[in-house]
Amino acid sequence: MPGPSQLDDPLNASIAWSRYWRLMRWMSLLTLLCVIVALGILFYLHGLVSIHMYIAAAGGVAFALLLTSALMGLVFMSSGTGHDECIDDPVSSSLTPDE
Repeated sequence: MPGPSQLDDPLNASIAWSRYWRLMRWMSLLTLLCVIVALGILFYLHGLVSIHMYIAAAGGVAFALLLTSALMGLVFMSSGTGHDECIDDPVSSSLTPDE
């Protein structure tokens, strides 16, 4: 039977989610900076080419960085709140050798 998670408590959950969204705001600013730098490098290397290349490059860089930030933020939140330790894992106990 899995134990209670710290995220079940509304106070702990609100603190954890506020930390997550603060991290996402910072990562959004960093993503914007990275998109500007990437577009600047593309313009420096290739000059003025099709606008579609710049839109695709900006979208690709932004999507990759924001998706990575969101998923890693959820991993950090899950680990930091003890949510990972409260699961019931029957497989790991069956794989360990009996002592």
